[in-house]
Formats: sequence, C-alpha cells, structure tokens
Amino acid sequence: MDKLFIKDIDVRKKRVMVRTDYNVPLDEDGNIADDTRIRATLPTINYLLDEDAKVIIVSHLGRPEGKLNPKYSLKPVARRLQGFLKERANVVMADDCIGPKIKKQIEEMRCGDVIVLENLRFYPGEEKNDPSFAKELANLCDVFIQDAFGNCHRKHASMIGIDGFVPSAAGFLLKKEIDYLEKAVNNPMRPVVALLGGAKVSDKIKIIENLSKKMDKILIGGAMAFTFLKAQGFGVGQSIVENSMLDVVRNLMDISKRNGTKLYLPVDFVVAEKFDRHAETKVVPFQEIPENWIALDIGPATTKLFAEALQDAKTILWNGPMGAFEFDAFSRGTYAMVDVVTSSHASTIVGGGDTDMAFHKSGKTHEVSFISTGGGAFLKLLEGGNLPGVASLLDKKT
Repeated sequence: MDKLFIKDIDVRKKRVMVRTDYNVPLDEDGNIADDTRIRATLPTINYLLDEDAKVIIVSHLGRPEGKLNPKYSLKPVARRLQGFLKERANVVMADDCIGPKIKKQIEEMRCGDVIVLENLRFYPGEEKNDPSFAKELANLCDVFIQDAFGNCHRKHASMIGIDGFVPSAAGFLLKKEIDYLEKAVNNPMRPVVALLGGAKVSDKIKIIENLSKKMDKILIGGAMAFTFLKAQGFGVGQSIVENSMLDVVRNLMDISKRNGTKLYLPVDFVVAEKFDRHAETKVVPFQEIPENWIALDIGPATTKLFAEALQDAKTILWNGPMGAFEFDAFSRGTYAMVDVVTSSHASTIVGGGDTDMAFHKSGKTHEVSFISTGGGAFLKLLEGGNLPGVASLLDKKT
C-alpha cells in the first residue's frame, strides 16, 4: 500500500481511535452469531496495547437510521472483545460515541485500556458524512487507525471525515485485505482463475470486465449464468434472466475472447418446478431446462468441469455462490466447489457475504488462504475501483 501503516506512526501512550467493522450478525436473542470480524481486528488492538496506547474502538452495527435503538447496541461486541483480550486489558462499554462525558471518560482511561464507543449510526451525521460529527470524533483521539475494510467503500464521517483532523494510518487488517486482493488481481501467481456466482449480472458487470483483462479463466455460476446462456440463444425456462443485460453480456464475452481469457459456463443444472425447499427437483443438461421449471444450482457435470478448470490454478479468486444454497436441495453445487477450492494447492482468496457463509457452514474456513471481511469493499476492488476509506488516509512519504 502507498498509505501510512500503523507501524509508520507514533502511537505510544497516545489516544488511538480504531475504526472497526463490527457489523456482526446477531441471533434472535441479540447474541453474536459470528465473531470473525472481531477476531480479525485483534492484531491491530494487540499492537496498540503493546504500545501502551489508550484504545478507542468505534464501529457501526445494523441500520438504526440515525436514531438510538438498543437493538443495535455494541454491548455484545464489547463483551466478546473482553473475552478475547481476557486479562490483557480492561474493556469498557461507553453509553455514547461523542460528547463531553465520553471525552472525560477517555481522558480518565489508563494507558493499555480499551473503550468501545456506542454505535456511530445512532447519529445521522455518520452516514451523511457531517464534518461537525467527524470533528467531534476526532477530538477524542490523537491518532486515527482505519481497520474497517468492510466499510471502506462508504463515504461516511468515520471513514473519510476524521482523517482531516488527526494523523491517520491503516491497521493490520486493512493492510492484509488490500495486499491479498491487489496481489490476486494485479500480480498473481499464474494460472489465475476467478470463480464468480450470485444472482445478477448487473451487480458483477464491472468485475467481469476488469477481471477479463487479468484472469486466465473465469468460471460463471449462480443465477447470472442464465443471462449468459440466453445471450447465446439457449432457453433457460423460468430461470432468472436480466434481459436488459443481454447485449452487455455478449460484449463481455467478446472482450474475454479478445483478451485470451477462457470463459466457462455451467453445462448442467438442478432444476425445480418452483423456488421452494420441498419442490420436486431433477438434474438436466443446460440445453434441456424445462420451459416452466427454474434452474437453482449447478449440476454434477458442471462441478466436474469447474474442478478440472481449477486443477492447474496457482491463484483462485471466488465471489458468489453457485446456486440458491440457503435451501439444502440447491446447496450441493456451492459446497462441492468449497471442497474443490479447499483441496487445491493454489493461493485461495474468498470474499462476499454469501460465499463467506458457505465456508463457515462447511467448517472449512481455515483451509483457504484468505477470507475477506468485506462484501461491498471486496467487490469494489475486484472492479478495479478506489475505496474512499483507504484513499483518505495519509500517503507514505516518498
């Protein structure tokens, strides 16, 4: 990265604000269902504790729409963080994120302690990128560390506003995310293969266009495959198709061909009479999808084809499930590809909420090289775009 890193800046015994992405899933009882994003920030927090800093954690959780809502309190996060840090540091949960009371509370902290401020999105100024809200946050710290990769595509006060008032740098998580993705897209070990799924081609157009110039192979699964098939004149039954994207898809296929990138599409599907977990299903070749049926997962022949296409890969980049994997009947394709990717000797980078979930449910998260904590930010980088939350950090001096 060409931005300052946490080790490039003096944080010793300073008030250091760390912007984290603790937008973690909660169960019906308000307990944390997955603490991956909290664990991912521990290297940054532990480094600051080693430097005897006062660690000020800020984050958002959910969509409280600028209003105080106890349902979206960060209290469960503070408890889980204390569990991770154990005796190493005392974690205090604040009842607000700005104001004189919070400032006094931070001033009275001991060096080496941690405070978690309340949900930033309880204030409308956060999502509106209100400079006065950003300044109030900045007044609480001497140094700002950006470690909320998953939110770096958003122009919010805590993402780009604080940087204008205090020195800023990237944390360990942010640097790791950027380094992995930059290398995978721009300087990978070859052959490099992208496995792309999901529902809409329109969500992935810029990604496919960017990757078609950089990948050796692109494998297309998920519902967006049907727009590719229809663009070539094949019938797809009642499967999801974006008719407005047919010409765009034809152009993408031409771009890939000109760039020498091999494009793979499914050759068979699991189809059903309706989108229902109890619907009758069968496997058919892609040319034989019944007119009134819906294709909802890749079939076994496609799994074999994709596995063979990945066999010689040195780098694999995966975003998006292969089917409607929330239903067991349509999850086999996604989980089969999890098995293929985790058994590969390639460097494997996985990102996107649904794809992450598939790996967590399979229990194989530790069998890939890297799982990104970001959804929208991950996609933005795959598009070749810039992240506002990174761009606003201080540049390294050349």
